[in-house]
Amino acid sequence: MSPVLATTGAVVVASLLHDYGHLQHDEGEDVASHGVDMRHEDLGVIKLKTFFGPEILEPIRLHVGAKRYLCHKSKTYIDGLSSASRLSLEIQGGAMSDREGAEFESNLYYKSAVELRRFDDMGKVSGMKTPTLESFYSLVLSFVVK
Repeated sequence: MSPVLATTGAVVVASLLHDYGHLQHDEGEDVASHGVDMRHEDLGVIKLKTFFGPEILEPIRLHVGAKRYLCHKSKTYIDGLSSASRLSLEIQGGAMSDREGAEFESNLYYKSAVELRRFDDMGKVSGMKTPTLESFYSLVLSFVVK
């Protein structure tokens, strides 16, 4: 069963852009299998910060933490992760501790980051129909900093 999500336009845009940092390094798609964390969440934010505000950037920056947080909050969440996500989870620090979870929850954008992560999980469903990238053009533009 999918969680009920109270989606905002900002979360949709952040979800579209959250892995942009993977395009910013030349280490290939299997970098995690070599035990390397490229910190793609930070790379993406660095490249996108001149275009977007915190309502887009913070959920992107926090989406790796959101995976770690969800693993901390629900031990069964880990069971639903792909093998690639499980591998990267270990490289990224594993499930959060109680202290880390409380600190994560103190961030203004943590709920948006968790929602983004849920969308990321749903986007891995084989054969799922999704709108075209072009259909999000106006929405993305509406969040570009002027």
